Amino acid sequence: MAAPECPRDARRGVEEGRGAPRGLRPHIALVGRRNAGKSALLNALAGQAVSIVSETPGTTTDPVAKTMELAPLGPVVLLDTAGIDDEGDLGPLRVERTLTALRGVDAVLLVTDRGLWEAPEREVAAVLDARSIPYVVLCNKADLGDEEPPAMEGRRRLSVSARAGTGMAAVVAELARILPDAALRQPPLLEGLLPAGGLVALVVPLDSGAPKGRLIQPQVQTIRDCLDARGICLVTTPEEYPGALQRLNAAPDLVVCDSQVVRETVAATPPRVPLTTFSILMARLKGDLTTLAAGAAALERLAPGETVVIQEGCSHHPQADDIGRVKLPRLLRALAGGDVHVVMAAGTEFFAYPAGTKAVIHCGGCVITRRQMLERMAAARAADLPMTNYGLALSLGQGVLERALAPFPEALAAYRAMREALPT
Repeated sequence: MAAPECPRDARRGVEEGRGAPRGLRPHIALVGRRNAGKSALLNALAGQAVSIVSETPGTTTDPVAKTMELAPLGPVVLLDTAGIDDEGDLGPLRVERTLTALRGVDAVLLVTDRGLWEAPEREVAAVLDARSIPYVVLCNKADLGDEEPPAMEGRRRLSVSARAGTGMAAVVAELARILPDAALRQPPLLEGLLPAGGLVALVVPLDSGAPKGRLIQPQVQTIRDCLDARGICLVTTPEEYPGALQRLNAAPDLVVCDSQVVRETVAATPPRVPLTTFSILMARLKGDLTTLAAGAAALERLAPGETVVIQEGCSHHPQADDIGRVKLPRLLRALAGGDVHVVMAAGTEFFAYPAGTKAVIHCGGCVITRRQMLERMAAARAADLPMTNYGLALSLGQGVLERALAPFPEALAAYRAMREALPT
């Protein structure tokens, strides 16, 4: 039986504390010089000691993510980073890691020591402006004196004291103002697909790769979205699905299945019933489904010996029949009619695509945010590389991609147009 399409530790985001999984939380970075008070500020916002605070410069050496509830924003991820003025043999590398981490955040708190505004602050502000990342300047250590902060070229600033705990409510209010609406209120997976009171059938494989006693995150999200919409949810295994349909008085309004069993699910589902996969729903939620659908067409033009990057948003223990390391390479060999060079890139770090890469296949992005997924898509676009995702590639390989894209007319049209435009 097929292993579920999401890596098993994609559920990790649900278990790192109560509330929303990490991939659905706004990511907020604290950036500034060494000893500006970033870690102390994080502790003040959290109301508890979650980061080490020391007078020794450079205590924080790598970006460290802390998941928490931040009222009234709700569940968030705060990212504590190394100083932007770090020195020594590893200093430039730490600064670079901080700047790289900014590519995946939704907002930034630019922490200054009583408003110190010089080259390091200006350079970071320029990066944030260039990437359209909203931010607010915090003049920390206000308890140490009443010095008037210098002009910051018209940027909005707040005076706070992490040590005294003052100004935290203003910081949270400012975050609520500057955070993109999509980061605070992401649409449901089933948006626009399930009528009021409608019935959705979910086809969920259970095998050695499935988390014991649990469902993977996209399946849980889909069930919750159905309940929130006051819909009816039928959950069944691929083996029981045909019999489950026969027991219904009417066909379901929507069928969602694991990508690895999409061919048999399509075969058992009446043609008039809309059908898609969990991974395609994630592609729409986390990225740009139209672009990813068009990218799938490039896989049909692969030739033996060409390079494809398979990219995942987390690091997980590979399964015996792992999707990224076993099943997708097998699919690519079948499409190309020979061996294909596969480069595996797993983890939250951003990745430089090797020269000669022909296409990128990304996972569903369960544990990364929409901003992080869009940044990865932008990196592929900048390298002139078509990108698709696991669910689209697996549906293509099983010959049912058009059926799985039918609920999304624009994405289906984009796939067809790219298929016609690419040279044979």
